[in-house]
Amino acid sequence: MTAADFAALLRAFAGAVARGDGEALAALFTPDGVYDDGFYGPRAGPDGIRSMLAEFHAAARGFRWDFLDPVCDGHTGYARYRFAYTSTLPGCAGTPVVFDGMSQFTFRDGRIVRYCEVFDRGVALVQLGFVPERISRTLRRYVPH
Repeated sequence: MTAADFAALLRAFAGAVARGDGEALAALFTPDGVYDDGFYGPRAGPDGIRSMLAEFHAAARGFRWDFLDPVCDGHTGYARYRFAYTSTLPGCAGTPVVFDGMSQFTFRDGRIVRYCEVFDRGVALVQLGFVPERISRTLRRYVPH
């Protein structure tokens, strides 16, 4: 995976997410590929990736994902990002959310074998207007045991 290939993959990845195109997103992954989302957790294979993207689009609209400063050594790629959407969740429908994060991609044969990310979940939850108890309950799920 060259730097140019990685940049093209990031555009395809962000575009598929924004459009809600589960087929296009899943096609970027190996058949056993894993998308480990910071809110939805790991989803494996085309069916898992498609269903996760459907869940994204059931909870929000107007997605925008900008990848910044990508680097790739051919096997692993990293990029900072800014992710934005408008919530459609009950109680916070119409609320815009924006947060920054870091993505890691691992490749095999030019396709993604694993995607994972790091971001401050609390920033998104506060923007959604969640009460402190709900934020705490949500964030406790991510504390290592």
